Amino acid sequence: MTWETVIGLEIHVQLNTQSKIFSGASTAFGAAPNAHASVVECALPGVLPVMNRAVVDKAIKLGLALGAKINQKNVFDRKNYFYPDLPKGYQISQLDLPIVEHGKLEIVVGDEVKTINVTRAHMEEDAGKSVHEGLDGATGIDLNRAGTPLLEVVSEPEMRSAAEAVAYAKALHGLVTWLDICDGNMAEGSFRVDANVSVRPKGQAEFGTRREIKNLNSFRFLEQAINYEVAAQIELLEDGGKVQQATMLFDPDKGETRVMRLKEDAHDYRYF
Repeated sequence: MTWETVIGLEIHVQLNTQSKIFSGASTAFGAAPNAHASVVECALPGVLPVMNRAVVDKAIKLGLALGAKINQKNVFDRKNYFYPDLPKGYQISQLDLPIVEHGKLEIVVGDEVKTINVTRAHMEEDAGKSVHEGLDGATGIDLNRAGTPLLEVVSEPEMRSAAEAVAYAKALHGLVTWLDICDGNMAEGSFRVDANVSVRPKGQAEFGTRREIKNLNSFRFLEQAINYEVAAQIELLEDGGKVQQATMLFDPDKGETRVMRLKEDAHDYRYF
């Protein structure tokens, strides 16, 4: 059987504002743990978020560059999940009414030019970071990154190879750095890629079961992770198994993906 790969990317673009999305705390990288964690990021009782206008300006800038629709009405939602570095127990994000919808981005792979549709780009806050080094088996929490403004840019599942996915990610990276809305530093987490990957028999219209590979922070890792996951899914299906929807992590040392957790759907997050 001949298989076709289906890939969609969700890319987190960290906006290069001086302060966070809902507080005046600094977004500077490299400070001592929790030095930039204000009462808002710590979710102390009674605190209220105040929108950072620069975040909206930069989101509009990207939307215009993608030829997208800029929504005049915007709504924020609570995306509920439990994680130690998310003190509120929810992330402030956008679901039904994001700021940017229906854009396009042109990519070049070899001699072929292809247009990838961008479903949406929405504003949201980043979570903090769990720290394990030097803590004798314990886990520390650093909330410096919590509240850092992000644009999550979601593509349609229109890429058919790892090469196309890398070309799209590079094109978006080049655009956001040229627009000067993101410094593009992948090593510091300013540009992170989640890849939704599935396979289906060639000619079949229905999508296969997808797996999401999280937090890929280099173009090389993106390509390696997709190629490994595609091969693993094809081998599983050809052996008579079924692909289970899951969230995956990529281990660059071993060059393989592994299951982090069973994948949640939108209803599991209890958007509110």
